[in-house]
Amino acid sequence: MGAKKVLIIDDDPHIIKILQDYLKFEDFKVRVAENTEIGYSILAKDEIDLLLLDIMLPNENGLEFCQRVRKDFDLAIIFLSAKTEAQAKITGLELGADDYIGKPFSPQEVIARIKAVLRRYDSGAAADNCLQFGALKINKQEHYLKYKGENIDLTPKEFSLLWHLAQNPKKVFRRKNLLKAVWGYDYFGDVRTVDTHIKSLRQKLGEAAAAIETVWGVGYKFKAQAL
Repeated sequence: MGAKKVLIIDDDPHIIKILQDYLKFEDFKVRVAENTEIGYSILAKDEIDLLLLDIMLPNENGLEFCQRVRKDFDLAIIFLSAKTEAQAKITGLELGADDYIGKPFSPQEVIARIKAVLRRYDSGAAADNCLQFGALKINKQEHYLKYKGENIDLTPKEFSLLWHLAQNPKKVFRRKNLLKAVWGYDYFGDVRTVDTHIKSLRQKLGEAAAAIETVWGVGYKFKAQAL
């Protein structure tokens, strides 16, 4: 397994420098952003394992950004904030953060808590990498799809699209959200790209195609009970 990648989003250069130095010493790969717009672009282009996120940011509140990230990406999130009151911590954790560290902080404590959060993620990685619905089995780590024991060959984008839908059964995804999640934040193609790939995916799934339901005027959802 390669070095874990950490993205720091904070508008304080001093804090970024301290965290960068400690993380690199611990063999983490580090990306940095001074605002959430740059941060989201990095998340869309790179496989980030953990996000260190400030709350008071110039262009978007970190709490709001956390909610947005949770809808589109699967990664660990730790808040770093000067807001240390109990209610602020509770709100941060309820919105999807894995941990909450108050400022000022000890860099050694931040490293220790990053490692603890990543251990929790890694312990569930094997289960998270495999989804099964009846006779349909999707394995992300080994990148294969089987239905009734038979392999179904998918393109990388078709596989990513199916995985994103199947991870959230019953949730309705708008085409533009699927476009961002699967093709990337900087992809400038038409949303009809999603429809084209859904059509191809259904053709390859055969009987199992019923699991991908069109929600007219909105987008698509994965309907596990159809399998």
